Amino acid sequence: MSAKHAWATLSFAALALVAVACGDTASPRLDAAAMRDPESCAGCHAAHYTEWSGSMHAYASFDPVFLAMNQRGQRETGGALGDFCVNCHAPMAVRLGLTTDGLNLDSVPAFAQGVTCFFCHSVTAVEGTHNAPIVLGDDLVMRGAIADPVDNPAHASTHSPLLDRTRIESANLCGSCHDIVTPPPHELHLERTFAEWKASLFSHGLEYERATCGSCHMKGRDDVAAEFDGVFLRQVHDHKMVGVDVALTPFPEREAQRAQLQKELDTTLLGRLCVVEKAGKTTITVRLENQAAGHSWPSGAAQDRRAFVEVVAYDATDAVVFASGVVPSNMPVAEIADPNLWRFGDTGFDVNGKEAHMFWELASLTSELLPAPFVSDKNSPEWQDIHRTRDYLYDGPLPSRVTMRARIRPIDLDVLDSLIESGDLDSAVRSEMPTFNLDGSALEWKLSLGLPCYPKDHE
Repeated sequence: MSAKHAWATLSFAALALVAVACGDTASPRLDAAAMRDPESCAGCHAAHYTEWSGSMHAYASFDPVFLAMNQRGQRETGGALGDFCVNCHAPMAVRLGLTTDGLNLDSVPAFAQGVTCFFCHSVTAVEGTHNAPIVLGDDLVMRGAIADPVDNPAHASTHSPLLDRTRIESANLCGSCHDIVTPPPHELHLERTFAEWKASLFSHGLEYERATCGSCHMKGRDDVAAEFDGVFLRQVHDHKMVGVDVALTPFPEREAQRAQLQKELDTTLLGRLCVVEKAGKTTITVRLENQAAGHSWPSGAAQDRRAFVEVVAYDATDAVVFASGVVPSNMPVAEIADPNLWRFGDTGFDVNGKEAHMFWELASLTSELLPAPFVSDKNSPEWQDIHRTRDYLYDGPLPSRVTMRARIRPIDLDVLDSLIESGDLDSAVRSEMPTFNLDGSALEWKLSLGLPCYPKDHE
């Protein structure tokens, strides 16, 4: 079985080992080698394993875009990147000395690929805010959210606020990996998801407003934490951990991941659409508000993401009289000749001020993002800063109807094209990059309703 598909099925040996550990209280606990192997977890934690097996954590070291960027970055920096990328994408492989730069991941055993169960559940401390400054215990104790874990023959267990999504401290664990500062000489705060969350009301608002990373990305459900005698129903974490990135090659749970991602995206943004005419000129005003991301939108590798707004106006014959943000699925957003395009994200520049995409080249950024809520009172003068508006103007009378929606590509095609051109990425990956619609932002204004705005002011 190749490492790439090792998560899809359990080996007979692992099943036998776990069956003994789960079913026989007289058997010895799992040793270090077994504890590091996610397959050892599957026998007792089948649901969690299945969810994790399709997650971007499991996919992290198989992701062809990561592999291509790391390969190109190592080449173009003369190896100066070292373990910068792989320390997050395959942390156990680095800590066990199985790789130093991620260029040999094809030969790294499956148990050390991606971000594993053992890596997260053996964390004892977080010693910073970015680039994964994480300390692991060497005691083979699995930390988790349960305050009173049931004793079991597989491993010792204890509660940790770092693994408990109901505790504000848990954001430190997630956030320290999801904020990235690039290596010298530029040391650019490139990915800022944790910092964005810390600036939001979700981290410092009233207690009922607070939400951690796990509150959104690892929602709870009533279930058993392990399939073992004596374990009872708890609130347990979902381990799909969806964000906005998706598997671009065959991988377990791929469709389940995308379905969950679409569900999350659909509630992220709220939109409003107003259309007015004055002196033969029509103004379409779009308002967007980030109501549920918990951080800015988009976030993470925002210099590679393409988030944008599509607006189309039609006359009474349903002919298009104005359009912006209409992007074909096979075309990079940057190649659209659209002076009205409203795009959200980061734009990176090298030391000479020239636009660049590869993170090791970037010395500065400009940003246009939808911020997370940082006040809860809609009567506050600061409330206006939470949403963003854009006016679209054209010569002509009121249209019969106008549609709008926000859309996002996890990584745009111009970034992939650059990696393909450099010989680091298989061209087949390009057609697998999706463009998601955020249905919560999708609106249709109709002249027949007789209202300037939709939804109405009180909705």
